Amino acid sequence: MTKLSRREFVAGTSSAAAGLLSASASCAGPPSRSETEEPVDAGASRPARPVVVSTWKHGIEANAAAWRVLVAGGRALDAVEQGVRVTELNPKISTVGVGGNPDASGVVTLDACIMDEFGDCGSVACLREIANPISVARKVMENTPHVMLVGDGALEFALEQGFPRTNLLTPESEARWRKWKAADTKKRLEINVENHDTIGMVALDSAGNLSGACTTSGAAYKLPGRVGDSPIIGAGLYVDNDVGAACATGWGEAVIRAVGCHLVVEFMRQGQLPEDACRLAVERVIAKNPDYREIQVGFLALDKSGRHGAYCIQKGFNYAALDDDHENVLIDGEHAI
Repeated sequence: MTKLSRREFVAGTSSAAAGLLSASASCAGPPSRSETEEPVDAGASRPARPVVVSTWKHGIEANAAAWRVLVAGGRALDAVEQGVRVTELNPKISTVGVGGNPDASGVVTLDACIMDEFGDCGSVACLREIANPISVARKVMENTPHVMLVGDGALEFALEQGFPRTNLLTPESEARWRKWKAADTKKRLEINVENHDTIGMVALDSAGNLSGACTTSGAAYKLPGRVGDSPIIGAGLYVDNDVGAACATGWGEAVIRAVGCHLVVEFMRQGQLPEDACRLAVERVIAKNPDYREIQVGFLALDKSGRHGAYCIQKGFNYAALDDDHENVLIDGEHAI
């Protein structure tokens, strides 16, 4: 596994591109009238090539699972579902799925959403006893007229769909909760590389279609019933197949206030590159949240041409990226402060 800054990643691709452009220029004649008057986006002119990106270092393993779907010619929707399922089933990750940190009462509740190239989407929130909420969210999308199911209704639906009950509270996550409960001062845990809240994943398949998924156990020791941005379409995840896709991580309340991922996609629609779109959305979050120095919010975006980028409030957010030109690498997101 290689860890790169975004600038190092881009520099490698840019130097290769420059060589190709130089060689082409030496053989080409004068530019045509259309070439000089109507420049086109070079990325948009290429055939679609699969790309998958996901938040945080656990995205490395998730990307590998998603990539197996993409290289076989599968849909981005299937890729993102299979990718984040890997994270949901890893009990060593304390912020997603099995082994996720519980709420203040000691109960693990999970949130997830998924969205495809047609704008169809499904979501579950405050779901108990089900190991793969992302797959339940997909069933909501495909088998109901609704977008979101929550709480007891989400659990009943999952059981009807054949998902088995699972004890999500591992001995390790229970021990962490008991330690927190016994502490004299109970404070919100910092969102950082150890406590990284979600996995969000967006992918582009060989047909040129985008999809995304987001799944989490939510903020550690939250008030029972609290739901963050992760299962909310437009906040924790948004996909527009004409433009691009985005996912979020960090303090969900701040993301919700800005309708963050929809905002990122809208900035890309206006012509911003993915990293710049994420930066502008972070600046909006900062403007709307006076406590921004005490929280972390990060956005990750992928556009229709396969370009990707991220931006966050504070140093420390990274994302995993994989395409057919680059190994599965971690890239440090640029940050505001």
